[in-house]
Amino acid sequence: MKKIIIQILKIAGFLALGILLLYLAFRGVALDKLAATLRGVNFWWIGFSLFFACISFFSRARRWMLLIEPLGFKPSFRNTYHALMIGYLSNYALPRLGEVTRCVTLGKREKIPVDSLFGTVIVERVIDLVMLLLIMVVLLFSWMDKFGAFFGQQVYDPLMQKITGALGGKVTFWLIVAGIMILVILLLYLFRKRLGRFVLVRKIRDILKGVSQGLKTVFRMKRKWEFIFHSLFIWLCYILMTWMVVFSLEETSGLTFIDGMFLLVIGGLGMAAPVTAGFGAYHWITSRGLVVVYDFSLELGSAYAILAHESNSLLTILMGSISYLIWIISRKKSIPRQSTI
Repeated sequence: MKKIIIQILKIAGFLALGILLLYLAFRGVALDKLAATLRGVNFWWIGFSLFFACISFFSRARRWMLLIEPLGFKPSFRNTYHALMIGYLSNYALPRLGEVTRCVTLGKREKIPVDSLFGTVIVERVIDLVMLLLIMVVLLFSWMDKFGAFFGQQVYDPLMQKITGALGGKVTFWLIVAGIMILVILLLYLFRKRLGRFVLVRKIRDILKGVSQGLKTVFRMKRKWEFIFHSLFIWLCYILMTWMVVFSLEETSGLTFIDGMFLLVIGGLGMAAPVTAGFGAYHWITSRGLVVVYDFSLELGSAYAILAHESNSLLTILMGSISYLIWIISRKKSIPRQSTI
């Protein structure tokens, strides 16, 4: 009962935070102008955007299979894809819940240790981070005065001002960070034997072993080039998915492929916020990015954010729900067969 109450409180907390961010995102937006902008949407381009989103799901499932195979397991594409989509669906309940859900789901069906699957997910996140950083480097070098100014003025500077202001300056901030790191390392070293007695510490250690094993899979991978191809292809699909939405609005239809990369990066920052599926955070940063960098109206920026985020969310929920239903049906069908053996 206690666990259920905690989960309900977590969901309510994230939902409340998302509602607050949505309020901040749409504060100052003229709703009549926003509605007029949305009435002129060309939904064919939204369809093209969702097409690339679908392809990215399939490619990501295949890439996950490639990471799992060096562990000595060969999950089917069907099970891997459905587990991935069920994980995406779970993210709409709690942020990052999908990472756990897809590992547990696939692990049970394919009899793969969940800790090892966690390791492959960590590898995916590292690769995705590298890809995102590469895109940011391309952006900064291609249009430093615009993109560099936005990231500096709208993201980095406000964040650092709040942190350093609360701590009394940048020097104090970095001294505190360095001190905490040294203290943590020292305590871990001095009490390493005692810490090993705690169940939680042992579980964390087991997870880290699984992560280590997952990282080694990249070096043992037989299809390295296919893995690299999918890693590049997934992010190409993400850029195209983001870029296609600009053509659905007449005012934004002149934005280029590079602009699509910029919208993907700032949207990714919004999606990384600790709220359910980036609700509110995505809308705020994307709409402000279009206002600051391209001098569009706040209503137009908000319309783009709504179209990009909500169309992708609806697609993910739909495909995740279909995968979940298929998973439940196939599980029920397998029970009678197992009981007759």
